[in-house]
Amino acid sequence: MAPSNPWPSEIRLNPGRDVLTVAFDDGARFELRAEYLRVESPSAEIRNHGGPKTILTGKADVKIDGLEPVGNYAVRIGFDDGHDSGLFSWDYLHKLGAEETRIWAEYLAAAARA
Repeated sequence: MAPSNPWPSEIRLNPGRDVLTVAFDDGARFELRAEYLRVESPSAEIRNHGGPKTILTGKADVKIDGLEPVGNYAVRIGFDDGHDSGLFSWDYLHKLGAEETRIWAEYLAAAARA
């Protein structure tokens, strides 16, 4: 079970800028692909301002352009397609890592329908 407030102990972008490694104080360590982070961005653009989630496709080659800390609760991830409005909280990054298999399968199914 995920901790109620996971805290990152390491955040590292690989040289290819397509994998973000995030380690947490509970011992969890996740390698999150840029494509996955982009299509699961918590931004209003993707979350559709509370409506049905927007399903993005064609992001397989997206790269991470930058990481910017936001207070002590999140990181803003900038992507090379210009998207940079998603604030990834530590809780959300932990959830994306812990539930990646399910979340990615749901995304692929929705993308196939789109």
